[in-house]
Amino acid sequence: MAEAGKDTTAGARAETLAATYLERQGLAVLARNFRVRGGEIDLVCRDGACTVFVEVRLRRHSAYGGAGASITAAKRQRLILAARHWLAQHGNRPCRFDCILLDRLDAEAIEWLRDAFQVD
Repeated sequence: MAEAGKDTTAGARAETLAATYLERQGLAVLARNFRVRGGEIDLVCRDGACTVFVEVRLRRHSAYGGAGASITAAKRQRLILAARHWLAQHGNRPCRFDCILLDRLDAEAIEWLRDAFQVD
């Protein structure tokens, strides 16, 4: 979840906040910071029979757009690449891509975008 110039401690705290939130919503967190060459997924969760790949974005300043604006097409492609690796290793099952957006480190500030984008 690293962004240029961003405090990595804040990023880790945002991911922990997101994981706790999703668990309270009934999802099971399977992995954090799943990395492969060329991509990373902040959280891998299970929602029933569905694998959920979650990108967590913290943007405290909206000068360049909010947290959602920071998920570019290139970032989506890196997420998809990592998701394909996960599915190859853990079984190909239905999946979706969600985003947790925060403008501050506060559970009240969480915006959860389910099915935020589709694989082309």
